[in-house]
Amino acid sequence: MLKRVSLAVAITAAATLPAFAHFDPVEHGSLAAGFTHPLFGLDHILAMIAVGLWAAMQGGRATWLVPAAFVGTMGLGFVASISGMPLPLVEPVILASVVFLGIAIALALPIPTAAVAGLVGFFAFFHGHAHGGELGVAGAWEFAAGFMTATIALHAIGIGAGLALNRFGGQAISRLAGAATALGGLWLAFGA
Repeated sequence: MLKRVSLAVAITAAATLPAFAHFDPVEHGSLAAGFTHPLFGLDHILAMIAVGLWAAMQGGRATWLVPAAFVGTMGLGFVASISGMPLPLVEPVILASVVFLGIAIALALPIPTAAVAGLVGFFAFFHGHAHGGELGVAGAWEFAAGFMTATIALHAIGIGAGLALNRFGGQAISRLAGAATALGGLWLAFGA
């Protein structure tokens, strides 16, 4: 009986999780709110992991340069947003980033590192602008430090997966993951 009650409580608690899509900065602090912000958006998760995976597929200095370009340009987008700079089509471009990154991985596009960094930087500006638009009452710099840290962690997951797959001959799996990412982006754009 106690096990059933515990299971019922656990299921009920899990069912309420979507109500807490983002931490309240007043209650949890701006750093925690910023850190959790990208972790509750499937578009952000797919894009950030895809950046890491694509960087790992590129190899060499792209492994660190591509994610660094993303994080740096995302920071610029955030500053532009909190400075009041309007940017049209933020959400559509974010969804397009998921689709584009997925396709680039699926096709294993042989693009020079500087071009890959530029492409992810373009999309990163929109991701950063979106974070700035959702700042609310959070302290800007603590919030930024939080979402940038979470972004780096998601990039690291993608890089780790990509390097492991490269090492053990899993390029086909990487390409399938890219295709799944692109389909996920399409689903978010048209089906969600």
